[in-house]
Amino acid sequence: MDRVLFGDNQFFGVNHMSEEKARAQQMRFQDLGAIIEVLDAAYQEGIRTFMCTTHDRVAEICDHFRANAARYPDYRFYPCMPYAHKYANAVTEHGMVDALRRFLPDDGAVGAMFKGGVALANKDIETILQLLIDAEMKMFHGLATPVVFIQNVITDLLLGIGMKQALRYFADHVRRRYNAEPGFITMNLPLLLDVLDELGIENPIVCANINRIGFRMCGGIAQYEQAIAQRRFRPVAMSVLASGAISPREAIAYVCGQPRIESIVFGASSRANIRQTKALIDELTVTG
Repeated sequence: MDRVLFGDNQFFGVNHMSEEKARAQQMRFQDLGAIIEVLDAAYQEGIRTFMCTTHDRVAEICDHFRANAARYPDYRFYPCMPYAHKYANAVTEHGMVDALRRFLPDDGAVGAMFKGGVALANKDIETILQLLIDAEMKMFHGLATPVVFIQNVITDLLLGIGMKQALRYFADHVRRRYNAEPGFITMNLPLLLDVLDELGIENPIVCANINRIGFRMCGGIAQYEQAIAQRRFRPVAMSVLASGAISPREAIAYVCGQPRIESIVFGASSRANIRQTKALIDELTVTG
């Protein structure tokens, strides 16, 4: 993985500290051209990987990169799925079974699976999960997707209700169908690592909040630091700035001071902020 990954929260009105800032960003990036301008700025600063949700508007971004492939010969996408809001809204509006029907392919096998209702569907979670992954991945066809992540809202839900095996199903399908590495996003790094060890998923890619004030780090800073230093996995750090609560130099110095963190993902909406953050990571990363 690249050392620096570019995230997409700023494009879709996500800010964990300020609803006002989130709304302003959402308004600004209603136009696809504004999004592409920022992605181009990140590319020109040397960032080659876009770690993005499967928000409906990401399909438009993918269309742009397919149509202009010669401009981005080494560009990669790291899809993060599912985009939970669209599923939640569909369940609220249509109910669980009809919501699943809307997102799964319309063929005879799926129709037969649902004839028995939710009771039958519950017995075939692996098939449903595979079909949902395939539906989410369609927007990325023809693009490089070497790592595919499962979002924390699903990872942590599966941990909480004890459906650990579904994480194995996800990992196996991503490897077999897309020749990609499975990645896991979580708000509870220590617990997830225990479960992945139990499932036999070796040296996993795990993305978690890692910052010096413990912002959204379930289990506490000490457990995270111990896991990063001692456990065998490939850490990706997100929320390193704690949504702006920490100054950039202080935040990046802390994360770069942790051993074995492979990648840092951040979002920004201006070239100046992209350049500053990328330069700090390059400066403060210890090599050798």
